[in-house]
Amino acid sequence: MNPTACILVIGNEILSGRTQDVNVQYIARRLAELGISLMEVRVIPDVRETIVTTVCDVRARFDHVFTTGGIGPTHDDITAPCIAEAFGVPWSIHPESFGLLEAHFPPGEFNAARQRMATLPEGAIPIRNPVSVAPGFSMGNVHVMAGVPRIMRAMFEELAPGLTHGTPVTSISWYALDLYEGTLAAGLSDVQSRHGQVDIGSYPFRRPDGRRGVALVSKGLDAPAVHQAADAVHDLIETLGFTPIAGEPPP
Repeated sequence: MNPTACILVIGNEILSGRTQDVNVQYIARRLAELGISLMEVRVIPDVRETIVTTVCDVRARFDHVFTTGGIGPTHDDITAPCIAEAFGVPWSIHPESFGLLEAHFPPGEFNAARQRMATLPEGAIPIRNPVSVAPGFSMGNVHVMAGVPRIMRAMFEELAPGLTHGTPVTSISWYALDLYEGTLAAGLSDVQSRHGQVDIGSYPFRRPDGRRGVALVSKGLDAPAVHQAADAVHDLIETLGFTPIAGEPPP
């Protein structure tokens, strides 16, 4: 079996609707490419007890835990000390990270708030940040990254080569215009029953020009089985009198 993963999105701004999360989609796609099975996503507030108890729960149940958010310089950036508490270790200055940040800021601007970003759980391994220097970190199987999307992506790519990988997910998509789920439901259920190793999903869409249709995605770890299921989906679309188009529908 592939390694398993959970994503924790940490931040009141996500729960309030002020900020739209885009990090989960990126991480999920990259995990599929790396052969790591994403099993769960949770969105939790900037509340110490919630972060600590949630991290303790999920790190025991999944091979990897990825967190985003809450590692900046302000008072509500409490992820790092909470991770330290979850692991039962001190939260202290990391000398190497301190030196990198001190060199990054102009003289006199590396204030106490910014020094918080060089404070990590004792024993943590920094995740390099090529965008803005302030590091993420890994503590055991918990990987702590920024919430800002471009920084998070840079951190993830620094982290990815060292992760335990599995078999990449194979995914094949067909879509058809003017085809609706009610029309294909019975046939698709039959295809799924004949290809039990493959996850077959049905996703209605509406294009900006008003035309509608449905995309059918076959995915799994057994590439030949996925191709067989996708061929069956293709044939189903044709049998119903529609034209199968390879790939995802354009936005």
